[in-house]
Amino acid sequence: MVKKIQKSTTASKAAAGASSPLSGAIKDSAQQIWLAGLGAFSKAQAEGGKAFESLVKEGLSIQRKTQAVAEERISEATNRVSGMATEISSKAAGQWDKLENIFEDRVAKALNKLGVPSARDIETLMERIDELNRHVQRLSTKAPAAKAARKAAPVKAATPAPRKTAARKTAVKSKA
Repeated sequence: MVKKIQKSTTASKAAAGASSPLSGAIKDSAQQIWLAGLGAFSKAQAEGGKAFESLVKEGLSIQRKTQAVAEERISEATNRVSGMATEISSKAAGQWDKLENIFEDRVAKALNKLGVPSARDIETLMERIDELNRHVQRLSTKAPAAKAARKAAPVKAATPAPRKTAARKTAVKSKA
């Protein structure tokens, strides 16, 4: 066993002598990688503030753009909702008008059944009263002339009186 250990140590020394330029190259490469990492770290520290500031500026720009788009969308949505509200309120007003008309018609029918005259009936009666008043005024202006005619012609005085009542009867009949 001792011979095996001695052989393995001599073999490893021979391999170490042969690989020493390789191990030196690996060590040099590792050293360069380490130095490159330190340089990158130093540069990142030096330029990190500038990079951070540029990222903040880009963030502000993007935020402004997104706010503008969001405000535009909100105004569009507000316009749509207000339009819909206007449309709904106009439809509701139309429905209220229909309901009001139905209610008024039913009340008018109920009052008519009870014998209460409608506004139209009262208006018609007022027009008829006005017309009768005009007719009475015309007859009253003719009455003094008729009295003068009676005094002038006493024989014919009896005949105009029935005509007046006949005229009144025809006027009342034509009005009814």
